[in-house]
Amino acid sequence: MRDPRLDVDPDTVGRDLVALVLTVVELLRQLMERQAIRRVEQGDLSGEQVERIGVTLMMLERRMAELCDEHGLRPEDLNLDLGPLGTLLPRD
Repeated sequence: MRDPRLDVDPDTVGRDLVALVLTVVELLRQLMERQAIRRVEQGDLSGEQVERIGVTLMMLERRMAELCDEHGLRPEDLNLDLGPLGTLLPRD
């Protein structure tokens, strides 16, 4: 008899694992983006550093979209519902 609290479908466990990993990567990407914006606004970065960070963040965002497409995920699928705390990722 299956435990109703642990609903693990063997057919989707791989996709679910990919979704969890991509969720963590997306959370880190958003944190890095906010930190970069804060540093740019404070004037802590040279023009070259701003350019490099911008290009890197755009490439990471593009790659995240590609990985979601490859695994049949939508960006909304990465936003875990934490119950009364709300969602893990801010809704844009």
